[in-house]
Amino acid sequence: MTALITLARGFGPVVEGEAIVSEEGFSPRYDLDRWSGVITKPGHRLEGLSIKDRICFFPTAKGGIAAGWAFFDIQAKGIAPRAFCFGVTNPVMVQGAVLAGIPITEGWSPDPRTVLRTGDWVRVDPGRLVVELLRRAG
Repeated sequence: MTALITLARGFGPVVEGEAIVSEEGFSPRYDLDRWSGVITKPGHRLEGLSIKDRICFFPTAKGGIAAGWAFFDIQAKGIAPRAFCFGVTNPVMVQGAVLAGIPITEGWSPDPRTVLRTGDWVRVDPGRLVVELLRRAG
């Protein structure tokens, strides 16, 4: 089973992994425990899930200047995701991901929330600007 999501922009190598698909935006400073890689913001729909080695789909990136270095921090600690796929991001987040060597994309069609679910196995190809569904969860 292969479904394609077309991306608007992307950076980084091709990666595969388990998807985390969020209805909410993401801040590496305020939504994440940067020692464990677990989303700890009270009330966040993904509270308790780890982003480590996952491919993270968030509709928006939240945060400013400190959010960018947080990506480098989580990469150095070995708790970074395999990729960030944002609907909308900002230059600071992109700069942080590039510095950390974490693949990052922005813009999608269709919205991943309509074709993917948390636990699906996906391939992100920033060079070709596509996301492929390789295997459904469960």
